[in-house]
Amino acid sequence: MKSLPLIADKLKAVMGLDMATVGSSLIERVVRERMAALGIADDGHYLARLQGSAAELQALIELAVVPETWFFRDREAIFAVARLARERLLSQPDVPVRILSLPCSTGEEPYSVAMALLEAGVMPSQFVIDAYDIRTRSLEIAAAGVYGRNSFRGQALGFRDRHFMTVEQGWQLQEAIRRQVRFAPGNLLAPDMLRQAAPYDFIFCRNVLIYFEREVQRQVVSLLESLMKPDAVIFVGPAEGGLMLSPRLESAGIALAFGFRKRVAVEKPAWRETVLAAAQPPVAAPVPPRRARPAALASAADTGIKPFAAPVPAPLSASSQPLLQRARLLADAGQFAQAAALCEQAIDEQGPSADAFYLQGLIHDAVGDAGQAQRCYRKVLYLAPQHQAALLQLAALLQAQGDTAGAERLRQRASRVTTTEEPHHG
Repeated sequence: MKSLPLIADKLKAVMGLDMATVGSSLIERVVRERMAALGIADDGHYLARLQGSAAELQALIELAVVPETWFFRDREAIFAVARLARERLLSQPDVPVRILSLPCSTGEEPYSVAMALLEAGVMPSQFVIDAYDIRTRSLEIAAAGVYGRNSFRGQALGFRDRHFMTVEQGWQLQEAIRRQVRFAPGNLLAPDMLRQAAPYDFIFCRNVLIYFEREVQRQVVSLLESLMKPDAVIFVGPAEGGLMLSPRLESAGIALAFGFRKRVAVEKPAWRETVLAAAQPPVAAPVPPRRARPAALASAADTGIKPFAAPVPAPLSASSQPLLQRARLLADAGQFAQAAALCEQAIDEQGPSADAFYLQGLIHDAVGDAGQAQRCYRKVLYLAPQHQAALLQLAALLQAQGDTAGAERLRQRASRVTTTEEPHHG
């Protein structure tokens, strides 16, 4: 296709999608699909149509962006927000927590955050979630709140019983959750994107920067920085952590959540003292405050939302505690060397396992060792070829290194894994 580079340049200019990153085969496939739909045989004629029609440009974007997400995909980051939001509201109960999700895809991420906050006892009036995506169809799906089984992965699906009703097409999210998220169309590269928006406490922008070239990455990171409150935390994908470290940003210290905050020269904010424990799932009981609990912070029972059923982890000293569970708790506390040592001990004593290698991969990701992380994820896939989380983590790392073809193959494999096939990994 002679006009393919010019069509790709158009997509890159509008939405940052770099053909050198995603591969020419993806761009060619979606262009051919649109040409067939329009009955256009010549790619030059299609280019002319694309340049003169905003509607056709949006139609091409709809095909070029392939949603790949599910509920509670990034559990550490989501649970961290629930805990940190509660901590902030204890000191400022009348200041709603502001959360941004972009791109929000089909809504699973912002809805997961809403569920976690409500189950942690945060009142509906105490938080706002804004969610943006460039893809109109994704926003329509999010607004309807009806999801199939691919949106529910892994084995911890109790939230589905609590917050969804069964319908013919799958499961529909309760209205009480849906009205907590405000969806709107948005393009990260648009000149006016959120330029006048009030700053946010927490921002999710995961697994999108890897598809941009370096200059566009810097542009997007600059935008995100401008949207952060002084003590805000922004969460990105594992392969994107290196893009966030700069003279202005540093790790927030939330293990395995890949969160970053603004560097400050003054004393650390009070909420920072709880951040190392923040990646644990919120429990139903309220966090004991150091002073009288503000009336505005109601219990989970007051919201009509059932609390989490997740058990509280046993102390690390419990002799009966499985090695990998202890390793996970150490990793969540930021003690990566000790966690890695326990993973090795588990492998030595109990033999190689996908769970152990996957946790090792996350630990190496967290400390920025992409090479070791890749090796661990490949070991996972040798033992459990259908391990969807490992497939996607490895794909993100390959994408970040420019191996577009390898990343695409892994994503295609992951897309073929059904909920029932996915092994338990945490």
